[in-house]
Amino acid sequence: MQGARDEKEWDLLREQLDAQVYLECGSESWTGAARIYFDLRRVGKTVRSPIDCCIAQIAMDHDVLLLHCDRDFEVISEVRPLRQRRLGG
Repeated sequence: MQGARDEKEWDLLREQLDAQVYLECGSESWTGAARIYFDLRRVGKTVRSPIDCCIAQIAMDHDVLLLHCDRDFEVISEVRPLRQRRLGG
C-alpha cells in the first residue's frame, strides 16, 4: 500500500488486502527461517533477502503452495520441501 498514488488506489489496495487470508506464525517459524538461511550458506547458496526465508517457512508450516516471482524461493526449495511455483518471467 506504500506505493499507492492516490486515495482511489489506496482504497482498492486495502480492499484487496482485506479479502486475503493471513497465515500466522509462531516462534518456531522464526527459528526455522533462520535455519533455512544457515543451511543455504553451508552449501554455498545465498538468498537476497532473509525475509524470503521467513515467507518460505510460513508457507511450509501451513502446507500451502507459494506462488512467486522471486528466484530466492527456487533456491530455498533446493534445501527444503517448499511447494512453490514461479509466475511470469
